[in-house]
Amino acid sequence: MSAAAPVTNFGGRTLSRVTRVAAAVVVRPDGRVLLAQRPAGKPYEGYWEFPGGKLEPGETPAHALARELKEELGLDVRRSAPWLVQEYVYPHAHVELHFFRVFAWRGEPHGHDGQAFAWQTPGAFDVAPLLPANTRVLNALLLPPVYGITCASDLGEDAFLARASRALDAGLKLVQLREKDWPAERIARFAARLRDLAHRHGAKVLLNGDAEAARALGLDGVHWTAERLAAARSRPDGLLVGASCHRAGEVARAGELGCDFAVLGPVRETPSHPGAPTLGWEAFARAIEGTRLPVFALGGLEAADLDAAIDRGAHGIAMRRGAWEK
Repeated sequence: MSAAAPVTNFGGRTLSRVTRVAAAVVVRPDGRVLLAQRPAGKPYEGYWEFPGGKLEPGETPAHALARELKEELGLDVRRSAPWLVQEYVYPHAHVELHFFRVFAWRGEPHGHDGQAFAWQTPGAFDVAPLLPANTRVLNALLLPPVYGITCASDLGEDAFLARASRALDAGLKLVQLREKDWPAERIARFAARLRDLAHRHGAKVLLNGDAEAARALGLDGVHWTAERLAAARSRPDGLLVGASCHRAGEVARAGELGCDFAVLGPVRETPSHPGAPTLGWEAFARAIEGTRLPVFALGGLEAADLDAAIDRGAHGIAMRRGAWEK
């Protein structure tokens, strides 16, 4: 798509062009992110947004990101990673926003156009109003970088919960309860123990199964298999929703249904599926290019792979054994 491509009758209105924009989620080591206030004279003046700007003809989103941050805030980008693409139709424009996370830069931000800026904690922003195109990005910012998948059938329940306690103490905030071979009664007993442990640490637990079972167990969400994703017609309300994917089309489907995130893999061979086909990092990156929702990389990964996954566009990593090693 060019920097401004024709489009007609979008959302019941005729708009002449789609404007592509690079937007930066500048992340400090303490997790706070940078917001800038739109200056006077621009549409939505006074609203707060993630800094960035329009792509120039022939420019890639990554190049536009680096140029705009230098021009707008005086920042030289040292490490950035593609993250999400969002579309939004304002009364004045149809925009396609390419969001990047920026983890390293040189310089201190200062508004070249005189705009205000503020460092904000995800989930506790105290500036307003925010541009409406940012809603999904704000939700994605609340997802942690590591998604732990239970392996109590391998370790035994007590031994697993001891490891889970240590992982939660160390900061793990998102867990998938996945014990495929257990009867419902055993899952219910284990779910209560895991839920209570996780909630004491401010962490969330999703059930690999169906939404009604997750609600009945008092869990925070549901994780769909690829088969459940294919059969779904809408996402359940009031729960976090993740989905397992193996190819780009399934990731796109999860985005269309409004899932909160997807998991894509396997990136590498796993002990449980020796000899099974794997994606590798380059195919993984291609499969999630332009994704509309956060995607965790899965399959044979360990904590040391987090940066490699993020650099290829992943939100983070999902691990079955690696999440509980300490």
